Amino acid sequence: MWYAIISEDVENSLPLRVKAREAHLARMQELVTENRVLIAGPHPAVDSEDSGSAGFTGSLLVIDFPSLEEAKAWANDDPYVAAGVYASVTVKPFKKVLP
Repeated sequence: MWYAIISEDVENSLPLRVKAREAHLARMQELVTENRVLIAGPHPAVDSEDSGSAGFTGSLLVIDFPSLEEAKAWANDDPYVAAGVYASVTVKPFKKVLP
């Protein structure tokens, strides 16, 4: 089943994101290789493709997991969580309807 992982960043998270980004993306790439990622990306802090030094306010991931418990466990082990990037992380089931 698909699960939405909705994360909200702490203020001024960009330096923390930069430090943990390589590990975060490597972990995500494993799921991409397994064809388990529907969508993934950050929320820019400004209305622009390139948020520059403004950074990000959070992230949205929609990933296939066998259960809600496994989705939560995976989300809690994210390098961004360990690095203190996220102030909060919400995981909930997602039903893809369109397209």
